[in-house]
Amino acid sequence: MKKYDYDDSLATGAVAAGGTLGILIPPSIGFVVYGIITEQSIGKMFMAGIIPGIILTIGFALAAYLQCVINPNLGPKSEKFTARQIAQSIFDIWPVGALFAAVIGGIYSGILTPTEAGGVGASGALLIALFAKGFNRHKLFEALLEATMTSAMIFTILIGVGLLGYFITLTDLPLSFANFLNTLDVSRYVIYALILLLYLILGMVMNIIPMMLLTLPILFPTVVGLGFDPIWFGVIMVIMMEMGQITPPVGINVFVIHGVAKKYNVAMSTIYRGIVPFVFVEILVIIVLTIFPDIVLWLPNSMNTLATLD
Repeated sequence: MKKYDYDDSLATGAVAAGGTLGILIPPSIGFVVYGIITEQSIGKMFMAGIIPGIILTIGFALAAYLQCVINPNLGPKSEKFTARQIAQSIFDIWPVGALFAAVIGGIYSGILTPTEAGGVGASGALLIALFAKGFNRHKLFEALLEATMTSAMIFTILIGVGLLGYFITLTDLPLSFANFLNTLDVSRYVIYALILLLYLILGMVMNIIPMMLLTLPILFPTVVGLGFDPIWFGVIMVIMMEMGQITPPVGINVFVIHGVAKKYNVAMSTIYRGIVPFVFVEILVIIVLTIFPDIVLWLPNSMNTLATLD
């Protein structure tokens, strides 16, 4: 994106927002942890995340496109490509598409457990790299070295986030908030909105897994008691966590992007400015999924239909 002179805010905002999709589009560690804690089917959770993940991806793409339409300087026009070149570029990514189909298809058909599917995905990715054009030991070493440096930076950030999360746990804020919700005599959607607000705030300062471990045992019975579908709520909760990962004052993804883009002298404020349109997209998607929950539940419910036919 620097090569094609994209604006820093658009480039970093798109990467920061797009980086959150990994916890929504399966296989997702967030759904695995949610399924274990709430005793829900992990396979159904994976299926539930596919359509919302596609909708959110399209929404992010439209947000980037509309910004460039409004202000063409954000994303200058690139060179023209022929239909043949476009078709060839799509064909070139077939190994990734095949790997995705193998992982998700294995889970959906019941051939693979989520853990086994993760192993298949990792092994398949390495296999694709081995047969990629220009791959050699030198590039493998460079990739491993860069991955190690990035991982060290991310884990340093996560250590700080973990300390902050531990502090929040000691304050009993989540427990106090849950007790407060149980005392309210209001519409269930008001309580639902307050729960989403809690997850947005916690997502700003905590990692996903500790946040789930801390809050779900307390809030999940309340959510189910209000009549909300547990599979649907899991997807909504993960989207809220995505939003928290890119929202000030912390936003873990923003810090990671800032660390990677430091060599380009990209300011933190530039990244935060770039993620604003994508946050609005996430809010819009949550509203749509709340009004039309069947968007989330269609694929999981189809698994029940297939099981009945069998």
